[in-house]
Formats: sequence, C-alpha cells, structure tokens
Amino acid sequence: MKYPLPSGLTQGLPFLIPADWTPEQAQAVVELLDDLRERIWAHYQSPLHDLYRQQRLFTTEEHGTPAGGNDPPF
Repeated sequence: MKYPLPSGLTQGLPFLIPADWTPEQAQAVVELLDDLRERIWAHYQSPLHDLYRQQRLFTTEEHGTPAGGNDPPF
C-alpha cells in the first residue's frame, strides 16, 4: 500500500478510485463523505468522545507521560 490510511490499516483489499473524475465528481464524493461523517458524529458523539479519551489515555501511559499531562488546566 502506497499511502498510509487514517485508520492505520496496512493490509486489506485494494480500493481503486478512477483517475479521470471531473472536479465536480470528486467534490460530490468529498461532500458525501463529509455528510456521512457529520451524521455519524451527531449520533455517536458521546461514545466517540469516550473512546477517543480512552485511546488518548492509553497512548500517553504507553509513552510514560502521566495521563492527563497535556490537558488544559480547566
């Protein structure tokens, strides 16, 4: 795989995107993904916050940084 994915996946089935989309077609896909992200966030906001917080705590503890060491003082 040439480019790292935001998910961190390094293996899986290839997903090809046509190289001849018009700018309008590319924009439509980006807008669809933005809408999908917005709908998912609206529905799962609280559980996602909890999950991100847990992952952040795990990552900081893994690197020897005290949990919450980078949190703002409020």
